[in-house]
Amino acid sequence: MKLRNLIIAAVLIAATVSCKSQYEMLLNSNDADLKYEAAFDYFNEGKYSKAGSLFESLSVLTNGTERDDTVRYYWGLSNYKFKDYYTAETNFTNFLEIYPRSPFASEARYLRLDCLYRSTLRYELDQTPTYKAITEISEYIIEFPRTPHLEACRDMLKDLNERLDKKAYEAARLYYKMEDYKASRVAFRNVLKDDSENIYREDILYYIAMSSYNYAHLSVPEKQKERYLTFVDDYLNFVGEIPQSHYRKELDNVYRKAQKALGKDVAVENEDMTEKDFAKERRKIVKEEKKSKNK
Repeated sequence: MKLRNLIIAAVLIAATVSCKSQYEMLLNSNDADLKYEAAFDYFNEGKYSKAGSLFESLSVLTNGTERDDTVRYYWGLSNYKFKDYYTAETNFTNFLEIYPRSPFASEARYLRLDCLYRSTLRYELDQTPTYKAITEISEYIIEFPRTPHLEACRDMLKDLNERLDKKAYEAARLYYKMEDYKASRVAFRNVLKDDSENIYREDILYYIAMSSYNYAHLSVPEKQKERYLTFVDDYLNFVGEIPQSHYRKELDNVYRKAQKALGKDVAVENEDMTEKDFAKERRKIVKEEKKSKNK
């Protein structure tokens, strides 16, 4: 029984070595026809790593021939299928520089962009690849507005821009978590200054108001009035823009506390306030701020 098992093991090892040797022989072969056929066999079988290596080796033999654009395209496509997006993008870029009018050029352009998109990093990490992908995809849409990949490109741009929005928002929120409320308010305002349509706009306006309130609340008494007035302005801005926000109840409560600290006892009924009412309130705040600064 042991002898039989040894014989079977020996046969399996021999078969493995034989297969490996066959592939290595193909890889080192100068027979372009044989290598071309084998490369496509591996590709169609889903063995993209081996196919890619064969197409790479084959590109030396087909350079300058009619097959060259096909070989170079499938070299990049094999990398893409194998999810080696960095190498695939490089190969598609080189392919398009050499064969911009190839029948494969249109698909290669899109796949190159998809490689750039897939090579971007999580929002916490360096976003240089994200900016590059956004630029390249935007230019592609302008140059090829009727591309069949238009919706896919728009989806990629949407995702990448939302990633940048999240990075900016989370970077500002870090100051709030650290309880550096002055820096937090400045950081959040800068986020909206750079991109007023940030997808986290409601949250940002909320944190601006809460930052100014907390900053006032923790200030020395002689600085509190001016800083509570800043909060009131931020609160009115928020309520004027997003009156039905889920943050409304919390901010209304904080507004009451601020008004009480300012020597006012008010009931918050701002759901019914008009834009003129908000403008009137802001004018009052500006006057009070000026009086406070002149003292």
